[in-house]
Amino acid sequence: MLSACRAVVIALGLLSVAGASPLLAQSRSKDDLVIGMTQFPANLHPSIESMLAKSYVLGMARRPFTTYDADWKLICMLCTELPTIENGLAVPEQAPGGKKGIAVTYTIRPDAHWGDGTPITTDDVQFTYDVGRHPEGGLSNFELYRRIHKITIKDKKTFTLHVDKLTFEYGAINDFQPLPAHIERAAFAEPKDYRTRTRYDTDSTNPGLYFGPYRVTEVAHGSHILLEPNPRWWGKKPAFRRIVVKTIENTAALEANLLSGSIDYIAGELGLTLDQALAFEKKHGSRYDVQYKPGLVYEHIDMNLDNPVLADKRVRHALILSLDRQAISDRLFEGRQPVAHGQTNPLDWVYDKELPQYPYDPKRAAALLAEAGWTEMKGGFRHNKQGERLSLELMTTAGNRNRELVQQVLQSQWKQVGIDVRLRNEPPRVFFGETVSKRKYSALAMFAWVSSPENVPRTTLHSEQIPSPTNNWGGQNYTGFKNKEMDELIDAIEIELDREKRRLLWQRLQRLYAEELPVLPLYFRADPFVVPKWLIGIRPTGHQYITTLWVEEWARAE
Repeated sequence: MLSACRAVVIALGLLSVAGASPLLAQSRSKDDLVIGMTQFPANLHPSIESMLAKSYVLGMARRPFTTYDADWKLICMLCTELPTIENGLAVPEQAPGGKKGIAVTYTIRPDAHWGDGTPITTDDVQFTYDVGRHPEGGLSNFELYRRIHKITIKDKKTFTLHVDKLTFEYGAINDFQPLPAHIERAAFAEPKDYRTRTRYDTDSTNPGLYFGPYRVTEVAHGSHILLEPNPRWWGKKPAFRRIVVKTIENTAALEANLLSGSIDYIAGELGLTLDQALAFEKKHGSRYDVQYKPGLVYEHIDMNLDNPVLADKRVRHALILSLDRQAISDRLFEGRQPVAHGQTNPLDWVYDKELPQYPYDPKRAAALLAEAGWTEMKGGFRHNKQGERLSLELMTTAGNRNRELVQQVLQSQWKQVGIDVRLRNEPPRVFFGETVSKRKYSALAMFAWVSSPENVPRTTLHSEQIPSPTNNWGGQNYTGFKNKEMDELIDAIEIELDREKRRLLWQRLQRLYAEELPVLPLYFRADPFVVPKWLIGIRPTGHQYITTLWVEEWARAE
């Protein structure tokens, strides 16, 4: 999953800066494209932290081996053919410990090269695997590399991954992001320092780091990233000679820049809030096409379960029961962003339609708080017998008007039942890069997860995925949720190939999630794509693999 959002502050200071962008300093031609978005990537390493802003940029400069397309189908991008049991490229086998595993074989495109001309080979695959398997490697999805217990190299382009589990999505290696061994091996000489020494931060315009239609040629920290065509790209020639991705964290300023012509397009995935887009469409619909794309974007509040107040399930239930989430959806979003009753989206086939829900019930919330020991009211807020006030801090990304507005509504609603909620926000690069990823938030953190179809929530809910210094802050279980049944359900879902049996397991997972409530569900987002009528080729996917993975299809209408 990706946080929207969702990355390292130390690394930020190491991103290269090459002065003012020529695109920003002089007049632009029709072959240039300036994109605005609300976040600046915390780093450019494809596998250290997950952040939507970074994925957006790297979608133009890299390609995964496999991904889901806009039709929610698994496809090859860097590989030549998806392995299946039917075509013989996926072969069930016995894994260590007697488990049922599988060997999956991939061939790298023969014409695939890094931007400096070096061929992409199995040497890069082996190096990436070595980084991912190292306990101090610090890659976000370390579980992926743990599962691959061996790699067999056939030749420079073909390799076999031996996986210790035969899962229902055995052909998908979307998160196995190849690293350039000829550049990154030196940075990995001291694994514990890799997060700050990776060349994606210290030499981020090195052409050998990229292999997509574009490559990063300039990084101005906090301001913009410039991309130019990659001469070694093997696919369709991209239409724009330069693309600037410009960061404007305030969404009102983002809209103003679009109308003034300072930017040409706002990234739909990280752009206008829904209320802005609705108003914008009424005023400027003749110049822009506005599409509201519902998708697998889950706005929620992570709760730090190490906080003794939140460790009490009764308090967690009280928090959700005291929120009128339907009113928030109706009044702020004109009902376009439906209330979420769990982390699984109704658009996904595994969604449980009979899932228990939490209606707005402040009386029940008050009773639960009293039961949990928060009985005395002083100055409008609850206190326990020790005289401690029921006070929690709610954090989110600064400058996002939607979130800050929702934040204030939540604060007001919680106050009605005697909960003192303090608001404190940070720039996205700090919030995701340090505070959330290292579990430094004290109580509540509001952001979004962006997932793929039937995405098993291992990295966010499994107890082995809690970030810590021991795993160099790998994993995305930022709440610190530990539940034996949840672990077992996640393990069972992944290896169940029968769809009906898997559906029943998903049903139990969703109900356990609702019972334990490690996270406060808010709503499922419908991201507004506000596209100038002259820009064609942008096709929203509705999941975490975003539009820029097909940037070579973007063009100016004739």
